[in-house]
Amino acid sequence: MYNFLSFQIHGGADHGNGLLDSLVGLLAFVEGLATQSPGGLFNTIMPGLSAMANIHPLLVHFPIAFLLAFFVLDVVAALAKKSAWRTVASWFLYLGTVAAAFTVLAGFIAAESVPHGGNVHEIMERHEHFGISVLSLATLLSLWRLKAGESLRGIANGMFLTISALLCLLLSLGADLGGLMVYQYGVAVQAVPVVENGVGHEHGHEAHGHAHE
Repeated sequence: MYNFLSFQIHGGADHGNGLLDSLVGLLAFVEGLATQSPGGLFNTIMPGLSAMANIHPLLVHFPIAFLLAFFVLDVVAALAKKSAWRTVASWFLYLGTVAAAFTVLAGFIAAESVPHGGNVHEIMERHEHFGISVLSLATLLSLWRLKAGESLRGIANGMFLTISALLCLLLSLGADLGGLMVYQYGVAVQAVPVVENGVGHEHGHEAHGHAHE
């Protein structure tokens, strides 16, 4: 499977015959699935998910995508006076709110189960506060939209869009702290150096300044 994915990522530049090797790797992967137990099958197909200590990092992408899409589409729809577009934006808002609820719940579980030092605890607390704030505002906006529909006008519409902008700001700040915990402090990360025969692996992109050791 990794050989198959490597062609998709690196274009086959550093994997011999490229598409042919990718196809052979895919067939070998599919053949190997037949010999796997149910647990081993899941680990083989979803190695990243099976290695996670919790599912919070997986869920967090959904409210970010849905709520940002809601805000952008809602602003465009309001400016263009397209009520149908605002209806679509509403569904992004509702989906984002549901996703935020599951993400916050998973975040609480992760905070109790993931080992972290005192230097990370304060960051984690602020990250939680941002998450709760995002969920609260998303719930407020969802209830408001359900009651008023897409017919918001004037001052009410301005207040709605202002709160939506605040929601996206808090969402971005919370996501930034999540990235800080992972990429600077390595929370819930098991880092393993990739070494092949004592030499770092390069992907054949030196011409573009992308050599990776």
